[in-house]
Amino acid sequence: MEENMDESQSQKGCKECCERCVGSLPWASLIATILLYLGVALFCGCGHEALSGTVTILQNYFEVIRAPGDVLDVFTIIDILKYIIYGLAAGFFVFGVLLLVEGFFTTGAIRDLYGEFKITACGRCLTAFLMVLAYLFFLVWLGVTAFTSLPVFMYYNVWSMCKNATSVEGANLCLDLRQFGAVTISEERKVCMGSEKFLNMCDSNELDLTFHLFVCALAGAGAAVIAMVHFLMALAANWGYLKDASRMQKYEDIKSKEEQELHDIHSTRSKERLNAYT
Repeated sequence: MEENMDESQSQKGCKECCERCVGSLPWASLIATILLYLGVALFCGCGHEALSGTVTILQNYFEVIRAPGDVLDVFTIIDILKYIIYGLAAGFFVFGVLLLVEGFFTTGAIRDLYGEFKITACGRCLTAFLMVLAYLFFLVWLGVTAFTSLPVFMYYNVWSMCKNATSVEGANLCLDLRQFGAVTISEERKVCMGSEKFLNMCDSNELDLTFHLFVCALAGAGAAVIAMVHFLMALAANWGYLKDASRMQKYEDIKSKEEQELHDIHSTRSKERLNAYT
């Protein structure tokens, strides 16, 4: 009988511990962090490979050559975009960790461990700082999403021309890189429908793969935007909680101070009465 009671108490204690741990997790920040990491990973990975595929298409089918020296050509711009992708991947990994730590520091378990006052004092400053950063990065990802939609639109046009090449026989349609700003006006780098280069480009895997990689990169940027909105909502909720906790802390301090003063007054009067009686 005693063994059964001990087992039931241990199971109950384990259940309460698990419920407390699960309840103490910052689920909003955790879900937003996972979404942010997935979006950034999808954008950076697919964007990097899509840029590499663009370089292959320019070199093999449009015969664009990298300019010697430090001339700012399309290949240099692509290299700069790759470095930006590296920076985004590293920067938002750290930013996601900071937001997740902030979420943990506003949960009940951490407050019980370090005390309400320390979490309120430090958490408000951290939450306000992260709210400003999250809003700025939200605007950044909106711009990144809009910028990523441009190559998706251009590759969709090229992909549509390849798919409809058989139905528009006799049409003299050409892809001129000067229209996209990839080369200077003096250079003529174009591929026309019906030419061998155009057919080879349409039959190759580079065009289809690069187009779908840019679509995945656009989806990753959109996921990052949603994650930043989710973070803003979580940070705003944490800010409201910490603000109320700060007011409650001040109220508790004033209340305890008044109770201590009343206790001191009562003690003083009791001593005076005792001295008068003696």
